[in-house]
Amino acid sequence: MTEQFVAGIVGAPFGLKGFVKVKPLSGEIEHLLKLRSVTLRQGEKERTLAIEENAAIPPAVAIRFAGFDSPEAAKTLRGAQLLIGRKDAAPLRRGEFYIEDLKGLAVLAADSGEVLGHITDVIEGGGGDLAEVRLNDGKTRLVPFRKEFFTGINLAKGRVMLQNLWIME
Repeated sequence: MTEQFVAGIVGAPFGLKGFVKVKPLSGEIEHLLKLRSVTLRQGEKERTLAIEENAAIPPAVAIRFAGFDSPEAAKTLRGAQLLIGRKDAAPLRRGEFYIEDLKGLAVLAADSGEVLGHITDVIEGGGGDLAEVRLNDGKTRLVPFRKEFFTGINLAKGRVMLQNLWIME
């Protein structure tokens, strides 16, 4: 299982003290307010920064990192991914999964057990989340990530069952 998650994206500077807005990818901010340090990824470069102050500015969080005390300095962090460990991630409710844990799961036909492909991503769609499934022939399909289609999600075995195969057509 993935031990590190992208929890947010650093946005524009906020105020005059070096704060930046961080957009949480989970839609929740409470877990971000408890952080004391994070790893920021900009391109291939990663660095761990201490958090000096933070505040809720729903739907985002304002964070001031140590050593970034002006809007000009904070601007250099724009676009960085905020990485956190599993223990600091937003807590899951029953029936929820971290997207990173779903990536790579084999998608099996519920009626035959045949491996159809693998989940490569879960993306937000207008009517809900969509699982991006790369089929064995290399083609990609988007399937609503709902219990009517996906059942038997088993992270330990690395698989998920797909009901109603017509959705792949």
